[in-house]
Amino acid sequence: MNLKIIHTNDMHSHFDAFGRAASLIKELKDESTIVLDGGDFADFKSIELQGTKGMAAIELLQSVGYDALTIGNNEMFNGFDTLEHMADNSPIPFISNNLYRKDKASVNGVKSSVILEKNGIRILITGSSPDLQGFNDGLGVHITDYKEAIREELERNRGAYDLCILLNHVGTVADEELANELDDVDIILSAHDHQLFTEAKVVSGTVMNSAGCYGEYIGVLELDVTSDGVELIRGETLATDSSPVDREVKAILKKNKEIAIEVLSKPLYTIDQSLWHDVLEENPMTNLIADGLQDMLKCDLGMINSGVVNAGAFQMINHKKLIEICPSPLNPTSFDIQGKHIRKAIEESLDVEICLADGKGPGFRGKFVGRLHVSGAEISHNGQEIFSILIGSEPLEDEKWYSVASSDYLQRGSGYDSLGHARNEKYLPEEIRDVIRIYGGREDFIKRAQVNRWKESSSITV
Repeated sequence: MNLKIIHTNDMHSHFDAFGRAASLIKELKDESTIVLDGGDFADFKSIELQGTKGMAAIELLQSVGYDALTIGNNEMFNGFDTLEHMADNSPIPFISNNLYRKDKASVNGVKSSVILEKNGIRILITGSSPDLQGFNDGLGVHITDYKEAIREELERNRGAYDLCILLNHVGTVADEELANELDDVDIILSAHDHQLFTEAKVVSGTVMNSAGCYGEYIGVLELDVTSDGVELIRGETLATDSSPVDREVKAILKKNKEIAIEVLSKPLYTIDQSLWHDVLEENPMTNLIADGLQDMLKCDLGMINSGVVNAGAFQMINHKKLIEICPSPLNPTSFDIQGKHIRKAIEESLDVEICLADGKGPGFRGKFVGRLHVSGAEISHNGQEIFSILIGSEPLEDEKWYSVASSDYLQRGSGYDSLGHARNEKYLPEEIRDVIRIYGGREDFIKRAQVNRWKESSSITV
């Protein structure tokens, strides 16, 4: 029997491209087709998702006729309640065989596997979510070993299926290892590391494919399934850029954007002093975040890069404005690090080229790295050279360990390599935009944010 599989992965809410992908999928679909997504379809940088608790994503998937979705890390990033709301209200199965609540209870609406039937073929679909390690606690999740979870699903369903598809969100390297280790998996559709295969490949008898990211390509597999096994007839990835945007997708996005704007535009509070923003100059918006982080995490020093936000705030604050100001799903993070690494990062922050470097990195939705802003510290400089750094009222000591309140972006060394030498990392489930929401409503923090911590002078008298 013939079977066609069309698949996407790592869409990250690039919905314009998804509209073109949708047109191509609908053009290629026939009665022998199943449509699958490998996860990170829902990225909550999108106001359509923020304002509908993710349900706009479900409508989009339904409109194209998807048959199953694996849960990626981005489906978790708007909080566990949102993930459960989406999974519990989706007619499309949300699959993860290794994702549990923090207390190891099952997740409402999430299935460890499903068996679909197409053209008389019983198709087992299972897949794993990525282990986010230090972030698991903050997100309220427990992730088990994906290899063991897959083996358990294969054994539990033994004899009940004719074909097994592993719809996985752990990366192509891990998936190639699985292809060499597991005999009972016929097809592995990879995601998470955004790899684009120009054509499907066969590894130890297992067909593998991955469709890149952002809806720029879709994967297509055509198979002949018999009692003797599975034969790959066609396996490729197709570019979507020349396809028109699907009208139904466009209408769904328009409707949900209107709903989201209404929901997210309800005022939270007003501010009396502006929180203006600049990538290079010290500014009150980024100072507010540094102050809020230090207060929230109770550390020696607050530190954040100005590129984490895209704009300032004036007068009225609402959820829509917060998403526009800070679309990055980055978490407040504390860590311990030696003074010498803090010093190097602060010195590099005087370099315009470093501040204007491309800030790309996991979870980052801005453009530039930006200048470092601090709380609980004072920096004396002449624009090119650092004269002194005070933590509290004491000079920074190179070998001393300091606790720093920051983001997971800086903790990983993104933008400022030296900050990657941290230890004892701890993550909060809130996001950086929540720091703005909480502390932007406090008059004392608004006033503090106006005070510069970088003091410029031509020389220092000892």
